[in-house]
Amino acid sequence: MDKPIASVSQTRAILDEFQAHAKKSFGQNFLVDASVVKKTAGCADAGGAVIEIGPGLGALTQQLALLSQHVTAYEIDSAMMQVLAKTLHDYDNVEIIHQDFLECDLEEKIQELKQKYGTVSVCSNLPYCITSPVLFRLFESSEEIQTITVMVQKEVADRFLAGPGSENYGAISVEGGYLYTCARIMQVKASCFMPAPKVDSTVIQFRRKENPIPVEDRDAFFSLIKGCFKQRRKTIYNNLKEYLGDAELARTILQEAEIDESSRAQQCSLEEFCRLDACRTKKR
Repeated sequence: MDKPIASVSQTRAILDEFQAHAKKSFGQNFLVDASVVKKTAGCADAGGAVIEIGPGLGALTQQLALLSQHVTAYEIDSAMMQVLAKTLHDYDNVEIIHQDFLECDLEEKIQELKQKYGTVSVCSNLPYCITSPVLFRLFESSEEIQTITVMVQKEVADRFLAGPGSENYGAISVEGGYLYTCARIMQVKASCFMPAPKVDSTVIQFRRKENPIPVEDRDAFFSLIKGCFKQRRKTIYNNLKEYLGDAELARTILQEAEIDESSRAQQCSLEEFCRLDACRTKKR
C-alpha cells in the first residue's frame, strides 16, 4: 500500500473493505493523522528492530517499516490479522504476531532481534486499557531496550512525568523514573483518531539511564514500590507493614531509611525508595 494508512479516507476505505470496526474491548482507536504518525516514528530510534504493540490497521507500523530494518508487531485481535496482511503486504520487513503481548516470551524475542538487527526499541500507540501493564512489563524486561516511545492517554503521561508531592505521582512514576528518563514528545488531540476518544493523548519517550541507582534485586524493588503505593490514602508505614506482613520490620526499615512513617508514598523520592529497599535487603 503506497498511500499513508493514517488518513480519514484510507481508514474508512479499509474498514469498509473488511467490514471492520474499532473494538472497545481492545481499546482500538485508529490514527488518522499522518503527521503524528511520522513524528512518532521519526523520534523512536527505529534504525534496528522495533517492537510495536497493537498495530490496528497498520498506520504506525507502515511508517516504522520505512525507517527500520525490522518491525515485530503484536496484535491480539484476530479480525485485524487479515486487514494487516493486506495493508502491510508490500513491507517484507514486518512480522505480525497474533498474540497477546502480555503473554509472549518477550525476553526470547528481544534477544533474537538484538542478535539479528543490533538494536531493539519499542514504538507504539498503546491501547488505553493495557497501558500500565504493558509499560510495567517493558520496564521489568531486558536491558537491551534502550528507547520506548509510546502514545498514551494524557493523564497517564502526566503520571510518568510527575514528581514527589504531585497528585499524579505513583508507583509507575517511580518505576519508570528508576530506569529511564522520561520526556514529553508531543500532545495529540482526540480528533487525530477514528473513532475519537473522549480524552487527548501524549507521545512520551523513555530513554534508559546508563547508571541507575544499584539495587540488589530489581524485581523485588519494583514489587516493594507497588506495595508502598497500594492504598494511596494510607501512610507508607501502613502500606509497608501490610506488604511485608511484619509491623515491626516495617517500622524499623523506615527509621533506618530516614523516612517518616506518617508520610505517604507519594511524598517519597526515588532515592528514598532506594534507601528503603537497601534497608529491607539488609534485614533478610
